[in-house]
Amino acid sequence: MINADGEQLGVISTDEARRIAKEQDLDLVEVNPKARPPVCKIMDYGRFKYEEKKKQNEAKKRQSQVELKEIKLRPKTDDHDIAFKVKHVRRFLEEGNKVKLTVRFRGREITHPETAKRQIDIIISEVEDLAIVENSGRMEGRTMTAILAPKRK
Repeated sequence: MINADGEQLGVISTDEARRIAKEQDLDLVEVNPKARPPVCKIMDYGRFKYEEKKKQNEAKKRQSQVELKEIKLRPKTDDHDIAFKVKHVRRFLEEGNKVKLTVRFRGREITHPETAKRQIDIIISEVEDLAIVENSGRMEGRTMTAILAPKRK
C-alpha cells in the first residue's frame, strides 16, 4: 500500500485503505492486481488520467510522420522537365519525406529501359547530398521505380 505522498504504508486491509483514502479525499487505485497481496495506491485518479493524456498528446506532437511522395516521369521526359522534378524531389527530402521515382512506359517504349534508368540516375546524382537510395531502378511490369530516403542529420 502506497499513500499519495509516495511513502509505503505496508500491508493493510482493504477497508482500512479505503478509509485512509476517503479521509484524504482521494481514490484507492489498484496498481498491480497480480501481486500477492495486490499493490494499491492512494491518488487523485482524475488528475492522474488527465496528466497521462497530456503526456500522450505531447509525445504525439513530437512524433514526425514520414510520407512517401511520388514523382512520375515518362521515358521521353525532357531534360528541363527533369531539372524541374529534381527541385520537387529536393524539397520533399528536405521536409523529411521519402520519394518514389516512377517512370511509366507506354507501347514500344518498354524496349528501351536504359532511358528510364538514365533519367533515374540523373535525378539520384542531383540529390545525392540529401538522399540515401533505398531501391535503385527496379522494373515492375510496365514501370521502373526507385525509392529515395532522406539522410539523417
